[in-house]
Amino acid sequence: MVAYDDGAFQAAYDKVMAKWPGDREAVTVSTPFGTTYVNVCGPRDAPPLLLLPGGGGATSASWYAQAAELARIRRVYAVDLIGAAGRSAQGGGLRSVADLGDWLDAVLAGLGVERADVGGHSYGGWIALHHTLRAPERVRRLFLLDPTRCFAGYRPAYLLHALPMLLRPTPRRVRAFLEWETGGTALDPDWLRLQETAAGFPSGKPVTGPRPGPEALRTLDVPVLLLVAANSRTHDAYEVTTRAGEMVRGVETVVLPDVSHHALPPAAPSRTGRRLGEFLGG
Repeated sequence: MVAYDDGAFQAAYDKVMAKWPGDREAVTVSTPFGTTYVNVCGPRDAPPLLLLPGGGGATSASWYAQAAELARIRRVYAVDLIGAAGRSAQGGGLRSVADLGDWLDAVLAGLGVERADVGGHSYGGWIALHHTLRAPERVRRLFLLDPTRCFAGYRPAYLLHALPMLLRPTPRRVRAFLEWETGGTALDPDWLRLQETAAGFPSGKPVTGPRPGPEALRTLDVPVLLLVAANSRTHDAYEVTTRAGEMVRGVETVVLPDVSHHALPPAAPSRTGRRLGEFLGG
């Protein structure tokens, strides 16, 4: 097994962060579960937007393709998840969905934010949805970018292809998996390098749990935008959009053409940032 190289990871992280807007700054927030690293940009007096990345090797850096567009109308707070690859440092005790909610409450309190727009990709979408169901008064609008285990389960073939990478992560296996899932899409080499160097990152066990139940989803009373990757191999896009439409009142759905789950958010169609801006400003 290839040993994790923190120097290579940090260098790759910085290279992707160089694609963010020039006013970007980094802050750290202390929580009962550890220190959370947050990349921040946008006008200080603009409404806040909390962004959550996917799990595994994903980090807040992955939002670089949308950061500038979103920062025109929002104060963007992009978080590195506790216990996952990135610059947050887990202090222990993060074990349940309720703990995730308490962690996000502590992050928002540390940032001085009482109510925010919230967006999440993949596993980050699952966290964002649970947070909204738990504390709807703290969420103004919610967008979910090809979220996993929110409205449909994983495809068996996806899990089979991911298993070798999960059991014995190496840069080579990470690249092979991403090339399979993205169907040969041209991926930003700097972003791909960051995913590869995250292999073997000393992360904690991710918090998992069931999909939100239909009864809970029907109580959602905040505007929701669901963006689904048309070519996702993670889950069935039609099943995701159909179930969301049945259970979430007034959900807006956008199917992103010619993109897969793991190509997001960096390789999202160019108009994605503008569409998010329209939704958030609606």
